[in-house]
Amino acid sequence: MAGTVRGRGWVRSWGRDALGLGWEDARGPLQAGSETPSSKYCWTMSNTSQRISVTEQHMAERKIAVVGAGLIGLSTAVYISESIPKCSVTVISERFTPNTTSDVAAGMLIPHTYPGTPVHQQKQWFRETFDYLFEISNSSEASDAGIHLVSGWQIFKTIPDEELPFWSDVVLGFRSMTKEELKKFPQHKFGQAFTTLKCDCPSYLVWLEKRLKENGSQVYARRVEDLWELHNKYDIIVNCSGIGSRELMGDLEIYPVRGQVLKVHAPWVKHFIRDGDGLTYIYPGIHNVTLGGTRQKDNWSLSPDPSSSKDIFDRCCVLEPSLQRAQNVMVRVGLRPSRLAVRLQKEMLVHGGKKLPVVHNYGHGSGGFSVHRGTAKEAARLVGECIAALEGSSSKAKL
Repeated sequence: MAGTVRGRGWVRSWGRDALGLGWEDARGPLQAGSETPSSKYCWTMSNTSQRISVTEQHMAERKIAVVGAGLIGLSTAVYISESIPKCSVTVISERFTPNTTSDVAAGMLIPHTYPGTPVHQQKQWFRETFDYLFEISNSSEASDAGIHLVSGWQIFKTIPDEELPFWSDVVLGFRSMTKEELKKFPQHKFGQAFTTLKCDCPSYLVWLEKRLKENGSQVYARRVEDLWELHNKYDIIVNCSGIGSRELMGDLEIYPVRGQVLKVHAPWVKHFIRDGDGLTYIYPGIHNVTLGGTRQKDNWSLSPDPSSSKDIFDRCCVLEPSLQRAQNVMVRVGLRPSRLAVRLQKEMLVHGGKKLPVVHNYGHGSGGFSVHRGTAKEAARLVGECIAALEGSSSKAKL
């Protein structure tokens, strides 16, 4: 299958001939003028090794720009810089920590479910992320990276359809709660106990930036209005712009889900508590406890809502009455870049006879921390394919 789509002064090509080496946009059928990818095609399987296979002999250094400096952008840039030989990585973003959506996130590794992504793929991403962060938590880097283990409970007022979620064998010590444990939550009939990982988000983002700079990567603060702005300086663009992809790429399948949380000082709270589908939660961190939350689809407001703050605090106090003595309450708001499926795929942009390879990695919604390393690994594999295709085209041109 092959074809083109025109829009905004450029042409998108898909099919095996777009770059000359097995290129596939994987978006499914599109109508002329459409810029919205088909979500059911926005996933890719991979069993890549730690180092991407790209032939180094006679290979020119490839310049790669990663657009976006939230969790997904930074982690993808780090993986590319550590796994692909002879490439330079530059991160370009309008915002950096502490002013990103990722800085607001609770950072708990409890997976969000993506309806448009196969479960086995979600589990692979989660396992790769969990294993990576678990290794860091057992190293001298744990404090700087803000990563630690935390145990707690996920509780339900009715028994869930799936008593064993797909990720139950990835976290540590997953089991059903005992009757004695459930006495703490008299309004709930069923619960699960396990140990997982938590990231102190601002610390982790700073740590990722440090890793990038140690690898020789560069970071620039600027707004990107169009990916073609980068064409003359970079060979491949990796789009990790999150909710910005709605405007940048014309992707109308991505939408905001407004999340408001409270950060409080309550050092006596040691166990996490997650109620049902996760709307109400208490997540203890290194510096504070995160209380949540809200899920307001298509709400673009970044202004704190006092009524939501009161509702969040009241709900959390029902689960953990000692929180009534919490101090230093701070309100944070972020817009989760949500989609039915993470968009993780290659795309070839064509404009005036010029081609620009792009790898997309965005649309993680509320589940970004749980899968970020896994999707970064897959994005790096796709970048490796782009480089191999460019090298193949270059070799043919010399014949």
